[in-house]
Amino acid sequence: MQPFRIKTINAIAMEGLALFNDRFAVSPDEPSPEGIVVRSSKVDLAEFPDLLAIARAGAGVNNIPVDEASERGICVFNTPGANANAVVELVYTSLGIWLRNVEKSIDFCQKLVGMNDDEINREVEARKKKFKGEEMAGKTMAVFGLGKIGVGVANAALHHGMRVLGFDPFPALDNIHNLSPDVILARSRKEALAEADFISVHMPLNKNTRGYVTEKNFLEFVKDGAILINYARGPIVDEDAVLEALNTGRLRGHISDFPSVKFLGDERILVTPHLGASTSESEENCATMAVRELKNYLQFGNIVHSVNFPNIETIPTVDVHTRLTVINRDQPGMIGLISNLLGNEHINIMNYTNKSNGTLGYNIIDCAGPVSAEVQEKISQQDGVLRVRVIPLEIHGRREGA
Repeated sequence: MQPFRIKTINAIAMEGLALFNDRFAVSPDEPSPEGIVVRSSKVDLAEFPDLLAIARAGAGVNNIPVDEASERGICVFNTPGANANAVVELVYTSLGIWLRNVEKSIDFCQKLVGMNDDEINREVEARKKKFKGEEMAGKTMAVFGLGKIGVGVANAALHHGMRVLGFDPFPALDNIHNLSPDVILARSRKEALAEADFISVHMPLNKNTRGYVTEKNFLEFVKDGAILINYARGPIVDEDAVLEALNTGRLRGHISDFPSVKFLGDERILVTPHLGASTSESEENCATMAVRELKNYLQFGNIVHSVNFPNIETIPTVDVHTRLTVINRDQPGMIGLISNLLGNEHINIMNYTNKSNGTLGYNIIDCAGPVSAEVQEKISQQDGVLRVRVIPLEIHGRREGA
């Protein structure tokens, strides 16, 4: 049995790659992969006709054409929460730098080189008033987007002595359960923004969030003198609207992880070079999660943390011979259609599990015997079916672990 072909794009942490066993052939030069592990580079699906799945070692998937992948039956994974701690820490590092004028004060100290101690002390005492800052404690933080990172930022704001408002129109229960009860859930953007001294956005980039932070329905509700923080994705913020808000005093500062021509050189804007997830711990966490997701899918058809397919995971019993997976458009009658086709071929179904995300359906069918290529082709030809896979579990060695 040939191993699964895996292509790595970008530098993937070795701690993650080490999880691939001899069932996988891994190379950055693989020309025709069945699986891809990628960080930030764009993926062109046209280059990979045999591709079954992409695992993004990170949360954002704007470098992957997700809609096209769905139409081709390609599962796209991300690693939510793997880099959460790194981003949360950097939010407060950068906010502290801005509030306490740390960057400017360090630059001042560097210019004291060549002076003796007495001269340095005189300069420090004479000039330090220029760098007087303010504390976070006692301020109000508004957090937009209560995923794993947003929840972490909100909870950390409490530890910094702040009053915290959170807003997310569609929060995931798993994340909300980790939110401190002391965080106030705002009922609207206006309610969250009206009292905020600091505003931190933490949402994925998609067609609904592109330009989310703009004048209408966002900045117009901000009280004068607020600081906007963006450690999510650059296009979530309308740069022209932010610059106008800075000019009018609606905002007094902007902290961004996304350098741009319009933002560089403006003293009111503190920019870092996309450092949100750039820690060795974060890269290791993202890589190990991505590899585990990809292995579990290729070997067993299980889906955990997919952004385009429904999440579904089942453990085959020892007497299951073949696992059949079917990806289809969400339309009535599909379960009955597949079951009848298998029944007509005298294939005994031991377990049938189906999930839908409202757009796509995913079926895991455990069979007592083999499923021929002819049966696979019959199912593939049915209206609404996007992809069919046959996984012979005895050959793939399910006891090797996912």
